[in-house]
Amino acid sequence: MARKNPFMNVMSDTAPDETVILDYTVKGASKSLMHSLDDLAAKADRLLEGEAVVELDPDSIDGSFVRDRLEDDEADFNELLTAIRDRGQDTPIMVRPHPSETGRYMVVFGHRRLRAAKALKRKVRAVVKDLKDQDHLVAQGQENSARANLSFLEKALFAAEIARRQFDGDNAITLSALSIDRATLSKMLAVSTIPRDVLDGVGAAKGIGRDRWYELKILLERPSTLEKAVAFTQSDEFKAKVGDDRFNALLTHVKSIGKQPRSKTVKTQKWVSDDKFVSADLKSDGKTYTVALKAKDAAGFGDYIAENLGDLYQSYRSQKDQQGE
Repeated sequence: MARKNPFMNVMSDTAPDETVILDYTVKGASKSLMHSLDDLAAKADRLLEGEAVVELDPDSIDGSFVRDRLEDDEADFNELLTAIRDRGQDTPIMVRPHPSETGRYMVVFGHRRLRAAKALKRKVRAVVKDLKDQDHLVAQGQENSARANLSFLEKALFAAEIARRQFDGDNAITLSALSIDRATLSKMLAVSTIPRDVLDGVGAAKGIGRDRWYELKILLERPSTLEKAVAFTQSDEFKAKVGDDRFNALLTHVKSIGKQPRSKTVKTQKWVSDDKFVSADLKSDGKTYTVALKAKDAAGFGDYIAENLGDLYQSYRSQKDQQGE
């Protein structure tokens, strides 16, 4: 059975139709990506070929040391659960001997099948391989890239976790695990630095691709914008939304922050001459300075100021020069 392209949603923000899919497969870069996904699927299959399948107690298996999902799609999981209950577990999971606990295992890939076995109180069919951490990550990433419907954000956080562990200096393991180029990895790592409370609030957002996540990342670099964005993710309006709608609402809110007119601080003063013949209301908002003259000599004094503005300004400049400003 042909595999579903897991990058169709995360590399594009438009819903694909048959025409788009056909066009997608024939373009140079996209064609290469499709070939890469086929290679990943083949590699994931080869990991299981020729290996003995055993049945293990699900309670003896711990999760991977690197999480690759923010959340489970309950509808998809229930569909998987029903399928396994009705016809059994078709494909084994992969586990490794636990690196620090004797007699236990750590799942490399197949987390949802493991969860289903626990729910059904059945043993889980598994291939056991003795893997180092680096090989574990590559196998986990390749299997998920080939089969799992992970979102761009989930892949970005997975990439960031591999990079954080610093297995290699040139990110070769990350690039191999996710079958991505360095430009995409750079954006993934940038997106992963968005504060975790914002990312957790939005969730996996499976339909949101690289460019829109990166746009949000750039907008949140301003501290005042980030503060307002965090506050918005705690609002009832935001929490009432689900899935991609949460991301869309947050991005719209963040964009609106930059369009909101900034309130100006207006300073006011009042001046009255000693003889009470003229008074002035003075206002400044940092960009403009307004003088409003009132009383008996207002018009005459105003004309005098206008005629002597040049001299007044030169006197002002001389005073600033003397002060070294």
